[in-house]
Amino acid sequence: MEANKDITVLIFDFLRIDKILIFIIFVVLIVLSVRIVNLWSAKLQQKLSSKRLQILQVTTIFSFVTYLFGILSAFYFVFQPSKELLVGVGGSAAVAIGFALKDLVGSMIAGFILLFDRPFQVGDRVSFGDVYGEIKNIGLRSVRLMTLDDNLVTIPNSRFLTDVVASGNSGALDMMVVTHFYVSIYQDLEEVRNLLHEVVITSRFVFLEKPVSITFEEISLSNTFVIKANLKAYVLDVKYEKSFLSDITMRGSQILGQNKILRPVILPAIEPS
Repeated sequence: MEANKDITVLIFDFLRIDKILIFIIFVVLIVLSVRIVNLWSAKLQQKLSSKRLQILQVTTIFSFVTYLFGILSAFYFVFQPSKELLVGVGGSAAVAIGFALKDLVGSMIAGFILLFDRPFQVGDRVSFGDVYGEIKNIGLRSVRLMTLDDNLVTIPNSRFLTDVVASGNSGALDMMVVTHFYVSIYQDLEEVRNLLHEVVITSRFVFLEKPVSITFEEISLSNTFVIKANLKAYVLDVKYEKSFLSDITMRGSQILGQNKILRPVILPAIEPS
């Protein structure tokens, strides 16, 4: 009875209102400091656009480490749990908390692995399942990915350890973008190649320090044979991916039309009645 009474006293002392309030203040200060650093990071990215991804990656690591070690340090500094309390509460409470937080702890460990194994980085364009977009944040629990339609997708860290993820730029600012055009099989492909090559190299979004490639293949489409042109070029910055695709598609279609290059008419398949 005396031992149980001592443990109860320790628990009440541990959970004093003033300690809880001080701990909350510390947590708020930690959150504010991380948000201030993120704001500075956003402004720095605008000034140093060529270093945007590196700044994002450093900011992510700082946020991750600050949240984890900052909150743990604040907890220990404020509550200063005694050995008696840890022993008294540790048994059953540890088991209960372990079951309740197993997914969270698993995601935190996965977050560490993602940061240091680096299958992808903040700023990368990745495909995960049927989701494609830019990695905006790697947090303690989850990864936030912004799709090209401006939808923010949250994925638990642990998913990336078991599922396949493909990175389009692997930490680089530039990235290959593939655009497709279809032309009639009766056209002069050398002329088509020259016209489309001119379109690509004159785009204001293209990164000309890397090669431009145009390949052709004959495919069957809607019960007819057509030539599929694959334009492979690098965009200056991954954030211009959609702009680059739109620019190439619009000007490519225009120049093919001006030079009377026949385009196949794709008719919808008719289902038998």
